[in-house]
Amino acid sequence: MVSKDDPTVPLRQRASKYTDVDEGTSCTQSSFKTGDKAFLFVGEQGGRFKAMFKLGSSKAEAAELAEKHPDDYQVGSGIWVTARFSADRPIPLKRWKRWLDESYELSRSTKKA
Repeated sequence: MVSKDDPTVPLRQRASKYTDVDEGTSCTQSSFKTGDKAFLFVGEQGGRFKAMFKLGSSKAEAAELAEKHPDDYQVGSGIWVTARFSADRPIPLKRWKRWLDESYELSRSTKKA
């Protein structure tokens, strides 16, 4: 159960408002998909919160953040980027909104017709 002071709530709420979105679970995380393409995984892990986004044009920004803050950001070899955060130190609002929009658009543009 997600509490109202959970810092993932705004991400979840915004993700659920996009067109043609299904919310489900993957392992212990919530997943958000458009068609059969996931664009957000979010949950709690190891006492911190975690959000995974698909990034294209923002991946360079994420790589810089990962270099400066390796405990908070990880960039995979593909298009997925992981952000780890807490209620006291959330992902900056403008950043996660931009990343979430980008992740959704990437998934939407590649979903099956």
